[in-house]
Amino acid sequence: MKKFLFTVILIAIAGIAAWVIWKRFSNENTVDSRHQILVERIEAMGKLELVKYRLSDVVEHKNISMYLPDASVLLIVKADAVGCVDLSRLTSDDVEVLEDSVTIRLPQPEICYVRIDHDNSRVYDTKMAFFREAQLVDAAYKAAEVQIRKEVKQSDILEQTKANATNVFRPLLEGLGYKKINLSFE
Repeated sequence: MKKFLFTVILIAIAGIAAWVIWKRFSNENTVDSRHQILVERIEAMGKLELVKYRLSDVVEHKNISMYLPDASVLLIVKADAVGCVDLSRLTSDDVEVLEDSVTIRLPQPEICYVRIDHDNSRVYDTKMAFFREAQLVDAAYKAAEVQIRKEVKQSDILEQTKANATNVFRPLLEGLGYKKINLSFE
């Protein structure tokens, strides 16, 4: 009986020691992240977002080297471009009301922002990147952002923004009782 009890205690101690060692050296990392967020600036916004383009760019970015093999990355970049009208620039001189007619001179539409959607963008393949992979992917994203901005400027986003502004303001002004509505852009 003593031998059996000694064996059970020895097995229990060995099991506890194995569990402690396994927990100590396992790859389960605990994360401690502390944040102190400060509000740096508060701005009044007057930009009415009227159109949003969703863009995809298939990027093959190569880093050509004389001494090392050419490194390349293939990624699909998703981006959003938004056209808007800055209503904060609208003044009382831009609005004329005569009985049942209204004339409004809206500011010219503008591109509010072009933003890469990193959550939906994907790196599909890297070749020969080795230790330069992070820099290569970063350079590819920057090149994609430059190209997407170029494409957005050449697109019809500003014309679409004008059309959508008219489609938004006309029913609003009709609902206020105006029969003759003239919307123009500076």
